[in-house]
Formats: sequence, C-alpha cells, structure tokens
Amino acid sequence: MGTRVTALVWVFSLAFALLGYRYYDVQLSQGDYYGRQATASNIIGGDLIPQRGSIYFLDKDDEQVPAAVNKEYPVVYAVPSEVEDPVATAAALTPIIEDISQEDLELLLSKKDPYEPLIKRPTEVQVKAIQDVFLKGIYIRSGSDRFYPLGKTGAHVLGFASTNESHWLGQYGIESYYNQILGGVPGEAEGDRVKQPKHGKDIQLTIDPNIQSHAEETLSALVEGYRGQGGTVIVAEPKTGKILAMASYPTFDPNEYSEFEIGSFLNPSVQSIYEPGSIFKVITMASALDAGKITPETTYYDSGELTLNEHTIKNWDLKAYGTVTMTNVIERSLNTGAAFAQRQLGDENFYEYLKRFGLKDQTQIDLPGEVTGSLLPLEQDVREINFATASFGQGISITPIRLIMAISAIANGGDMMRPYVNADNKPQKVGRVISKDASKQTIEMMVSAVDKAGLAKVSGYTVAGKTGTAQVPKTNGGGYTDEVINTYVGFAPAYDPRFIILVRLDKPYGAPLAGLTVVPTFRDLAQYVINYYNIPPDRIDIE
Repeated sequence: MGTRVTALVWVFSLAFALLGYRYYDVQLSQGDYYGRQATASNIIGGDLIPQRGSIYFLDKDDEQVPAAVNKEYPVVYAVPSEVEDPVATAAALTPIIEDISQEDLELLLSKKDPYEPLIKRPTEVQVKAIQDVFLKGIYIRSGSDRFYPLGKTGAHVLGFASTNESHWLGQYGIESYYNQILGGVPGEAEGDRVKQPKHGKDIQLTIDPNIQSHAEETLSALVEGYRGQGGTVIVAEPKTGKILAMASYPTFDPNEYSEFEIGSFLNPSVQSIYEPGSIFKVITMASALDAGKITPETTYYDSGELTLNEHTIKNWDLKAYGTVTMTNVIERSLNTGAAFAQRQLGDENFYEYLKRFGLKDQTQIDLPGEVTGSLLPLEQDVREINFATASFGQGISITPIRLIMAISAIANGGDMMRPYVNADNKPQKVGRVISKDASKQTIEMMVSAVDKAGLAKVSGYTVAGKTGTAQVPKTNGGGYTDEVINTYVGFAPAYDPRFIILVRLDKPYGAPLAGLTVVPTFRDLAQYVINYYNIPPDRIDIE
C-alpha cells in the first residue's frame, strides 16, 4: 500500500513539475512571443480600432446626407512565422503587389512577427489573385476605411482620413479639425488583456449638399471657361455666420487622395491670401460713413488721377468724371473716390477700422490651417500712397473667408459674426463693426451700383454687391503683373439678407474685368439659392 502511495506521489509531483516548467516556458521564456501573438490577433481582427464617427451634410429641411462614412474592405496581410519558404512566397506575391520589391518582401516574410500588412486596400483583381495562388501564411481579412459617397463634392471642407492598425488620422478639413471627436480612442492590448476602444461621434455640417454641388458646377464652368488657374465660391448666412457652401477649383477626390498632389488639399477659402481690389471700396466707405466723415451725397471733384508721394493713382478706366458723389464712387468704382473717402477718414482711423473689420485676426472658423491677411504696408511704410491704394484693395491682403465675413458685417447691420461649419455650433457675435445707419447707407450705395450696372440684378429682388479686379503682385516684390484676380461679393434680399455669396476667379486668361466673369456666376448662384429656399420677392422691378 505504501509503495503504491509513494508511486502516485512521485507521478503527481512529476506532472506538477512539468506543468510548472511549461508555465515558466510560456510566461517567461516565450512570454514575449505569445504576447505578440495575442496582440497581433487583436490587431488582425481590428478589435483595437474605434469606429470613426460619420460626417453629414444638412439640406434645407435638416435632412442628413452622408458625406464621410466607414466602409468595409479587404486587407491582405502575412503571418511570417507561418511562411515556410519566404523566397518562393515573395516571388509569387511580387507580380500581385507590384509596389513592394521582391527583395523587400523576402525580408518582411523572413521575420518571425505574427502580423505584417501587405496591401491595405487591394483591388478586386489583387484579391482574386491572392486567393488563386493560395500561399501559406498569406491571408485576407475584412477591414474598415473611410468612404466619401459624394466623391469630390465638398472635398476641401471634408479633407480625408485613414487608419493604421490602431487609430485614425484625419488630415485636412473637418477630418483633421475634429479628428479627436470623430476618431474616438483606440483600444489597447497587452497579451490577452484588451481595453476596448471608445468609438467616435458623428458630426453634422451646415454645408447644404444641393447648394454645394451647384456651386462646384458653376465654379468649374467659370474657371474652365476663362482658362483660369483656380477659383473659390463661398455661400453663407450673413446674420449667423453659417457656411452653406465652400467650393474650390481645382479639387480632389478624397476616396483617391493618394493620386493628387499635396497642394490640392489646401483650402483656398481659409488658407490663401490675396489683394481683393475694388471690392474693398465698400469697407472704406462703410468706415468713413460710420465715423461721420462723409455721407452718400458728399461730393468731390474727380480729375481722373491723384498723385501722392510721387506716385499717381488713376481710375481703372483712365477716365475723369468731374464732380461726383460717394454713391457715384461705388457705382463707377472710382479709385480716386475711394482714396478721397479714406483721406477724409484719416490714416489712423482708417487703420483702426480695418482692425475692427478683422483684417488683423483669423475668423476662427472651425477648419484647420486658417491664415491671416496682411496690413504691413500701413504698418511698416506709413505713407499716404499706401493708405490710398489700400482704400481700393491693393497693397493689403485678405483671405476669402475674412472678406465675406467683413462684407457680411455690412449686410447684417454692423455685427461681425464668427463663421462656422459644425451645425452643433451656435451663431457667435464677435463684435460691432459699424452702426446700423452706416450699414444701411452702404447697402443703399451697393444696391444702386447693382441696379446701374445691371449684370448682377435678379428680377424681383434687391441685390447689393461689388466687384473687384485686382492686379496680381510680382513675386519678387515691387509692382504688379498683367494677371488679375476677379472677385464679386453680393447678398440678397439686400435689406434683409438671407444669403451672401463670394465668387473668386484666379488669373483668367486675357485678364478680363470681373463684370464679365464672376458677376454672371454670382447671378446664377443667387437665382439658384432664391429658388431653392423659395425666398419671396422684395421689390417690383420697373424696367
């Protein structure tokens, strides 16, 4: 009996010893290997990647239109520890993968890692080829990536996003600005211990897909029709700062962003500055009116030119108009008249008003990479000529988003609003720029300019607007080229504006005037928005 008990004790002791050794071997000797396997298993299964929030555009009825969503797609990966012949496997994969050399594949497949990605977004042809060759250690699983159902529509607003084995990376646009909200928090894995990811949240944008699409179509036709180098359209609500559309041309497809140059991803609406030209005259007039230095009926004698600091300013058409009012200055877009209004205001006051209109600050729109314009000629070279040329938008620079918000302050009664694209944000008043009286007087001058020119008129509606044809400065400093940038900003109904539109055309061939290029595009967009919102007419036209 004692012998049998002793034998059993020895058997169990030996078994526990072997078990202990195995535990030691797994936990300590090979713990890193098995830990990596367990971690890799979670990576391969996509368990650590949070679900990214979707982005939606909102139409006029607040109906959601998906603009950025997650989409399942195949992923080709390798488990090198299972690959029996790295050389032969690499030779078989090279014609399929193409962008990885056979030598690099051999090195990758010779590792002892439990997971190596090979093709993140394979084509159907590549997937079928992988399935047909049936290579040991090479697998296909389902992954998740970003998909943009509207293609190029709203690309500069959206940006794009991609994912690696653990987290999302938003680049440019909303995908970048709200990356933390959209992307969530990745999970963590240490061996077989897993911390679950926190999924991202959805975001709704103020961008109306219908207005955005129409803006992009008309902008494309404008740029291509005049063989320009690019263009921009912004549609907003002047009373709230809500952005309804923001289009740029040329554009890109966020579904195929790797096929485009990096410069294509920058958003000119917020990331480019330029000299706005004559459109700036309404800001000069509004400032002088607010300060009480002029009235719409104030007159001056226009000789067609003005010489300051040995530099001569002339009107764009090289004509002289004699005695004219400030309203005539806006109607005829007289450079000498803008300079007159600025001189009545005074250099110091003029500079202070430009700061009030935000030209020294960002608008703080919720988009990444916003830049600020420049007033350097008024700060570093304080001469009369620089203030005079600034009065009609030359020598100083501004972004399209800042320009449309500055004109919006004139349109809405004098309030500077912060622009926004996240529909969850609320209208935010930054400050008062001019009085309601100055706003009304400036609007009346702009309406008169539209009525006299006729090009921007929309039957049944009061439209306020102003053109700008600005020469492009030479890159090496000093003087201007023969190229121009055309801009038009207008709003309607003028005395209770529902929308404001900026249209910019960069360097059209032959340097035509803005009245021939951007004004008809504005009119087309304005008519579309009026019809889309079914805005009631506010005037009876008498032809």
